[in-house]
Amino acid sequence: MKPVQWLCALVALNFVWVTDLFVLGRGFERLGEPGGLLTAVGRLTGLYGALALVVQLVLVARLPWLETRLGMDRLTAWHRWTGFWVLWLVLAHLVFVTLGYAAQDGSHVLGELDTLVFDTEDVGLATIAAVLLVVVGVTSARGARRRMRYESWHAVHLLVYLAVLLGFLHQVGLGEDFTSSPAGRLYWWALYGCALGAVATSRVGLPVLRNLRHRLRVVSVVRESPDVVTIWVGGRDLHRLPARAGQFFLWRFGRRWWEAHPFSLSAMPDGRFLRITVKALGDGSAWLQYVRPGTRVFAEGPYGAFTGARATRRAVLLVAGGVGVTPIRALMEEFAHARADIVVVYRAGAPQEVVLADELRTIARRCGARLHLVVGPRGAPGLQGLSTLVPDARHRDVYVCGPPGMTGAVRDTLRRLGVPDDQVHTERFAFAA
Repeated sequence: MKPVQWLCALVALNFVWVTDLFVLGRGFERLGEPGGLLTAVGRLTGLYGALALVVQLVLVARLPWLETRLGMDRLTAWHRWTGFWVLWLVLAHLVFVTLGYAAQDGSHVLGELDTLVFDTEDVGLATIAAVLLVVVGVTSARGARRRMRYESWHAVHLLVYLAVLLGFLHQVGLGEDFTSSPAGRLYWWALYGCALGAVATSRVGLPVLRNLRHRLRVVSVVRESPDVVTIWVGGRDLHRLPARAGQFFLWRFGRRWWEAHPFSLSAMPDGRFLRITVKALGDGSAWLQYVRPGTRVFAEGPYGAFTGARATRRAVLLVAGGVGVTPIRALMEEFAHARADIVVVYRAGAPQEVVLADELRTIARRCGARLHLVVGPRGAPGLQGLSTLVPDARHRDVYVCGPPGMTGAVRDTLRRLGVPDDQVHTERFAFAA
């Protein structure tokens, strides 16, 4: 089974377990009473919301087994999609339970809501958790997200962990799976424990351990153009760091340690140095233009499935757009070491936007690769242009990295050229944007 199938099967199995525990706990026992159906639906949506929240935590835990096979961009997209399901299920839980209790007590809905929130033990905690989830959901909407700095959005997003804690306390205090079912109690403790343990291990423990071991620092800074620099990072025992060409790290530099920036490696790791090439596109990357040698570095990763491990053929086509050439340059170096048949198409809007062209030419001469620099005001290489440059594209694994618009256009072109989707590999490195 593929990783996606394993993940879907695991989620489905837990969905069945949650439903089974609800039924065994006599969740449908009171259907004949006033408000019984509404209350049952409310309880069930609350349990499904809790399960979706656990799934969301696992997706963002950055577990190496999942992340290196599925890619951070895909896991992040699923995490976002699951988050909205969490929000709707929690709100449905609140609405149906309130309606059910109001029907049971014969009271007004607003009065019943007031009683539940302010006079019922542990429901106040759940209300705070629901409010926090709403805040996180609203700020995660695309329109709101574009108007916020990443650091501000990330700080708000951390409220999810507080919501998880408050929701769990609510479930422990009032959930019948806890109060009346030893099996349910064991299941939910194990489920929350595994999810939070995965987050603590992969998001905190592993990065701290690796940085204590490797003690990364900036070794040198090389200016490639007026707005592009290459930063060399050194440390101890870097040969023990499981990084590959095409992957990226979340980088934190010196006195601005709280700012994490996803930059892909621009050279194949050699066990001595890690190298990134950064273009000034925002406040953080602009500041890195002036970082000094000796600056302490904290790197979280490596992340990404955009690696040579996905190749199924000896022949490869590497397509880069703008600063997306950085992982493509690293992959070109790795494929050159593997003596692959390499074609590189590098698209830039203007001559001053071309980055690392001399290095690409050097690697191409050394391994006999074909390098095409396509410079001009147009967007991605068109159908006719790409078919002319690489007439055997359908017989190659294709790696594409660049702006989203270009990446989408190249994928459409490759599809029209008959290249199977499983031979086309892409990944969004700026997943936080």
